[in-house]
Amino acid sequence: MELRTFVDRLDDRLETDAYADVDASANGLQVGPEAGSVEHVAFAVDAATATIDEAAAAGADVLVTHHGISWGGIDHVTGRTYDRIAALVDADLALYVSHLPLDGHPEVGNAVGVADAIGLANREPFGTLGPVTVGTCGETREPLPPETIRDRLDGFEGSTDGTRVLKFGPDRIERVAVVTGSGADWVHEAADAGADALVTGEGKQQVYHDAREAGVTVFLGGHYATETFGVRSLQSLAEEWGLETTYVSHPTGL
Repeated sequence: MELRTFVDRLDDRLETDAYADVDASANGLQVGPEAGSVEHVAFAVDAATATIDEAAAAGADVLVTHHGISWGGIDHVTGRTYDRIAALVDADLALYVSHLPLDGHPEVGNAVGVADAIGLANREPFGTLGPVTVGTCGETREPLPPETIRDRLDGFEGSTDGTRVLKFGPDRIERVAVVTGSGADWVHEAADAGADALVTGEGKQQVYHDAREAGVTVFLGGHYATETFGVRSLQSLAEEWGLETTYVSHPTGL
């Protein structure tokens, strides 16, 4: 497959252009030639020297990640930025990135992957960010104690220290909002949506008070652990297109 065809298919499926004005990440092909071919694709959560080296060792032509190397542009190619770009160029390895488009996609996104793992039904878009959404909200199939949801989150890849729970919601949870990664800012939107709980990756100081005052339980499952689902889904998509794939697992514990 031509690299341009591969990139166009992902951009179209992920609706990359819709997020251009709200995402600091330079989504799409971040590093790569104008022309090239793709037979083998590697997938990872982060674009870092460790994942780039492993993708290159596997013989991949392109690495697809959720977190890339360009956030608001690259002014100077030095230090760690130089190391990462040099590793890509030396290996003749292209880099494709999808950040917020892959968080909120209703079919292959991180949030719907978490919702599937928790067992949420009747889902709808959630996590408003300008004209787009970056999460999902749905209902449990039966009222669940917070401990059950915590245990399901603890089973995610990269969940090493266990899910932290700020238990300020009801004893039985029926409606859950999900914004993966750094989604603590959506506590009040979760309350407004009638959610008993918000599942996200990591928190910040203010989330404690926001959750307490809103009466919403917050699950902090880990940034990495809540964001493996999107790249895994894209891996399955690439296999449907007849491409060889490799998944690079490199949990951060965060």
